[in-house]
Order: sequence, then structure tokens, then C-alpha cells
Amino acid sequence: MPGILLGDKFPDFEADTTIGRIKFHKFLGDSWGILFSHPKDFTPVCTTELACAAGLGDKFAKRGVKMIALSVDSVEDHRGWSKDVMAFSSQASSPLPFPIIADDKRVLANQLGMLDPDEIDGDGIPLTARCVFVIGPDKRLKLSILYPATTGRNFDELLRVIDSLQLTAQKKVATPVDWKPGDKVMVLPNVSDAEAATLFPNGVTTKEVPSGKKYLRYTQL
Repeated sequence: MPGILLGDKFPDFEADTTIGRIKFHKFLGDSWGILFSHPKDFTPVCTTELACAAGLGDKFAKRGVKMIALSVDSVEDHRGWSKDVMAFSSQASSPLPFPIIADDKRVLANQLGMLDPDEIDGDGIPLTARCVFVIGPDKRLKLSILYPATTGRNFDELLRVIDSLQLTAQKKVATPVDWKPGDKVMVLPNVSDAEAATLFPNGVTTKEVPSGKKYLRYTQL
């Protein structure tokens, strides 16, 4: 199965988009990136997703994240669809704040493992699933999520995950279940108590468990 794994260098593909032809790594520059695919233009769930992403554009930009979408239709169709998306999001007078890649021959969808075998177009060809790829400034894959074509994504969750990825890239911590910015984080197991005392001046608390092992260590950054 074609695809890309966590930690892999993300392909530096060239593609036609609604802002012209791009080379992906140059488009990203030194930013983080999020690439999200859509089964088809002018479809209901995809329209709600793009509208949500457009509405959250400032929040992604604040985190230094460049957004780019992909669908299996042409640039011309993408541009027409973009107008519907912005009208749906009550921003009809504004352009879509990120480009859409044209992948009508499914080249990227195949290369990146995006196709959904259960969703077929009128010609009997699989459509793209709802893939999400988060790429770091080092151009390596930091996160991937694959939804079937029938299930829309939660973009608030994507923002939460990016907050975690950016935090844990800089600090020797992990984020526990349902973590949100401002919540306590967990000290990594490979950090000694002595090192933790130096790294985390706000102190470290340990939750006691029946095993007696002191691996549930929390700190407030």
C-alpha cells in the first residue's frame, strides 16, 4: 500500500493549484504545514469542512501553520467550488484563504495512500479519503489521520493536536488524554527526577498507583 509513515520525509511534489503551480517544500518554507484531502468538489461534507478551515485560518496562521487542500477535480472546478465554500461560511466577498491542489489523475492520492476503496465515482474510480497530514518545518511527517469519505473531520481537534506537537517538539513532555493548552503535561519517562527538577521550575507531582511505579509525573509549564 503506497503511503507515508510518521517521521518520513514528506515528498517534495509539484502540483497545479488554485494559486498556480507549486513545489510543496518551497510553498511550506520554514512553516509547519497541514495537507488535507477531499473526495470531490461540490459535495456536501467537503464543503462544510473547507468552510470550517477557512473560518479557522487565522488560528492556523497564529501557530505558524500553512494550510493546503487537495481534491480530485480540476483547478477550474476548485475555483468555482471555492466561491460556494466562502458563501457557505458567510464570507462570500472573501477568497478562500488557502490553495487547493488539483489531483484529477489521482497521482498524489496514490502516492500518499489517500484513496478510499469504498467510495467510487461515476467512472468506477476510487475517490480520495479524508486524509490529514501535519508536516513539521523539517519537512517530516508529524501526524496523519485517515477518515473515510463519509465522516467529516473536527478541525478544533486538529488545532489541539498541532498545539501538542509544537509543545512536545520543544519540551521534554507529553500531553495526556484530552489535554488542552494550559493544562498540566506529563514528564517523559526518560527524564530523571534530578533532570526534571531542573527543567520544570514549577515542580513535578507524581500520582501514586498500586504498582508503586512512579511514572505518572505531571508538571505545569
